[in-house]
Amino acid sequence: MTTDLPRPTYGSDLTIWMMRQMGIPYIALNTGSSFKWLQDSMVNYTGNQSPELIQCTHEEVSVAIAHAYAKATGKPMVAACHNVVGLQHATMAIYNAYTDRAPVIVVGGTGPMDTTTRRPGIDWLHTALVQGDLVRGYVKWDDQPHSVAAIPDSFLRGYQIASMHPQGPVYICYDATLQAELIGEKLELPMIGRYTTPTLMGPDPEAIRTLATWLVEAQNPLVVADHAGKDPQVVEALLELAELLALPVADRGGRYNFPSTHPLDVSGQEIELMKDRDLVLVLESRDIFGLFHQRSLQNWQTEPFIPASCKVASISMWDMRGGGWNQDYQRIAPLDLNIAADTTVTLPMLVEECKRLVSNRSKTRYERRATAIRQLHLEAKERWLRQAKEGWNSSPVSTGRLALDVWDAIKNEDWVLGNGNLAGWSRRLWDFSKPYQHLGGSGGGGLGYGYPAAIGAALAHRTTDRVILNIQSDGDLMYTPGAIWTAAHHKLPILTVMFNNRNLFNSDEHARQVANQRSRPVERRSIGVWMDDPPVDYAKLAEAQGVFGIGPITQPDKIAPALKQALKMVKEERLPALVDIVCQDR
Repeated sequence: MTTDLPRPTYGSDLTIWMMRQMGIPYIALNTGSSFKWLQDSMVNYTGNQSPELIQCTHEEVSVAIAHAYAKATGKPMVAACHNVVGLQHATMAIYNAYTDRAPVIVVGGTGPMDTTTRRPGIDWLHTALVQGDLVRGYVKWDDQPHSVAAIPDSFLRGYQIASMHPQGPVYICYDATLQAELIGEKLELPMIGRYTTPTLMGPDPEAIRTLATWLVEAQNPLVVADHAGKDPQVVEALLELAELLALPVADRGGRYNFPSTHPLDVSGQEIELMKDRDLVLVLESRDIFGLFHQRSLQNWQTEPFIPASCKVASISMWDMRGGGWNQDYQRIAPLDLNIAADTTVTLPMLVEECKRLVSNRSKTRYERRATAIRQLHLEAKERWLRQAKEGWNSSPVSTGRLALDVWDAIKNEDWVLGNGNLAGWSRRLWDFSKPYQHLGGSGGGGLGYGYPAAIGAALAHRTTDRVILNIQSDGDLMYTPGAIWTAAHHKLPILTVMFNNRNLFNSDEHARQVANQRSRPVERRSIGVWMDDPPVDYAKLAEAQGVFGIGPITQPDKIAPALKQALKMVKEERLPALVDIVCQDR
C-alpha cells in the first residue's frame, strides 16, 4: 500500500485512491457532469498524478487509448465515460477491446439512483436501470456498487477480472451520491498487496507430451501464431521451439509473435504452405476455421486449405470466455488436440519436453528442413521487394513505395508501430525484431481506433525516446479526428503517415465484387464510397488542432524529404507531426 496520499475524504477520493494503489497511471476521459466528483479527486486529491488525466474529445477516443495502452503494457488503464450518453459513444471502442482481449477498466457516473434527489430533466435523461445493461454483452464483468464501503471490493474485483487471462474490459458505474458522500473514519481501507490476480493457467501434462511427440516426429509442420505474443516470454519460447525443431512460423499479427527477420519466418506464405502439411500448431487464434478455409464468393461454400490427413493442434485461452450476444468465437473447427492453457506457461514446458525427445538423427533432418525454410524466407523477401518497386514513380503513390520510404526513414530509429500495417507491406518489408514494435490490430474492426491507439502506445512508451509511428488510414481518422487534439495537448511524439487513398477501400472492394457478380457497371461503385469530392486536407486538419502537418503529397519524390522534416519534429521537439500522402488503393 502506498502512503503518499492522505486518507480519502469523499467517495470519489476513495475510488481514485484505489486506482493509485493498483498502479493505474492514466485516466482518459471526455469531461462529464456525472463524474464531476471523480474529476475533482483526480486533479485535487492526487494533484493529477498517478493517475494523470488524459483529456479527450470523445469517449470512443478515451477507451481506444486505454485499449492500446493495455496491449502495449499488458496492464489495465482506465477510461471514464459520462453516464448513459458517454457510454453509448464509447460502445464501439469497448467492443473492440473485448474482441481483442484487452484489459480496460471503463468507469462512469450515473444518477442519483435515489429518484427523489434527481434534478428535473437532465438527471432523468442520463440515468439508466441499470447502466451496465448497455455493455454487458461485450464486457467481462460490470458492477454498480451500492455503498461507499463497497467501492474497494468492486474496483479490486474489476481489476482482477480485467487482468485475468483471457483479458478483457470491465465496466464500473458510480452513483453520483456515492461519489459526493463523506467517508466515515470507521471505513477500513484494504491492504492492496493481499489481493492478487489469479495465476496463469497451465496445460494438461499428458497433452504436452502428446504435442511434443507430434512436433518432433512431424515431417512438414507449421506453427501459426496470432495473439500469443501478448507476453514477450512467449516470443522467446516460440523462438527457442522453432530453432530446436526447425519449425516454420507464420505471424498473423494479432500481436507481435515472431521476428520478421528470422530465417524461419514464413508470414504471408502460410496459406500456400498449408497444402502439404502433416501438422499445424495454432497459438492463440480466435478463428481457426477461417485460418484453414476460404469461402467462394459465388456460392458461399467453404473450401479447406489443408489436407484431411493433417493434424491440427491448438494452444489457446480464447474459448475460455464464451458469450451469446456477440459471436466473436467464430465457427467451430475440428482439432486433433485442443489445449486450453496460457501460452506463457505452456510454451516453455513444450520446449523442455521436445528437448527430451529430440535425437541426433532428428537433428540432421531438422537441419535440412531449416535450410529449405530459409530459402523460402529469402525468396519471399526478394519477391516482395521487387513487387514494392513496381510503379516506383507512379502517382498516386504505390503502397509498396510508401512502405519502403517510411522504412528508410525509421530503420535506424528505436520505433514502435502503434497502428496500421500498410495493407501488409510493413511486415513484408520492415525488420520487426523486438516484441514492443507491433501492438496488433483493433480487434473488432470498428473504425476510429487508429489515432487513439497511437496515443495509447505513446503513453506506454512515454518515458523512452522511441518514435511512435501511426500508419493512419483516412476513413478511420474521420471517425475520431479529435484524437489529434489530444496528442497535441499532451505533447505526444507521434509520427502519423496518412495512408490516404481517398476511398473507403473495404467497401469499394465489396461494391466491385457485387457489381461484377451481377454484371452491373463497376464504375458506379464510387457512390457512397470514395472520399474525393471534396478531398480532405489532413495536414490542415492536423494544423487546426496544433499538430505539425505536411501535405497532401502526390509525387513520390516528395515523400522522403517530408518524412525527414516530420521525424525531426517528433524526435527533437517531442511533438506530434502528420504527413498526408495520397496513395493507391493497395
